[in-house]
Amino acid sequence: MEFNGLLLKLPKAIRLFIGAFVIVLSIGYYTGLLFVSETSTSNPSGIEENYLGNEADENAEIMKFKKSKRQMLTIVHTHILSMSFIFFLLGVLVWLTNLPTRLKLFLTIEPFLSVLLTFGGIYFLWSGISWFKYIVMLSGFLMTATYTASALIVLYQLTFSVKNANIINQ
Repeated sequence: MEFNGLLLKLPKAIRLFIGAFVIVLSIGYYTGLLFVSETSTSNPSGIEENYLGNEADENAEIMKFKKSKRQMLTIVHTHILSMSFIFFLLGVLVWLTNLPTRLKLFLTIEPFLSVLLTFGGIYFLWSGISWFKYIVMLSGFLMTATYTASALIVLYQLTFSVKNANIINQ
């Protein structure tokens, strides 16, 4: 069975259903990023402060305390599981698009590596390996970039009709 470009050939009702799913999934994903921006800053010291606390800083605007082991395990556990499902479902849709196989491989495998590096990195940062804050930042950026690219590609290709399916190079 040929999967490449199958997304373009699905009935309109199913394409609308998939489009609605990707839009709602994206709202949830980007709302999570807004939450991250509210609880920490997008720089290495802000990431470190969010998990290790800032009790030593007497001038801190908002006092933060080091997360407990239970909190860290909950954060890592829930995020790895939920992000795996998000990237699996979006990855299935990417495999149904009309794109080169190498690009599909990158867009569908990289997010899983980024999930492990981001949330594993947060745990290692919490454990005292402070340079992991840079890994967390880089992998978080890559995870968001691949999510955005995948969602936009799926939404873009959902708008094509069967007649236009051959325009995109394989």
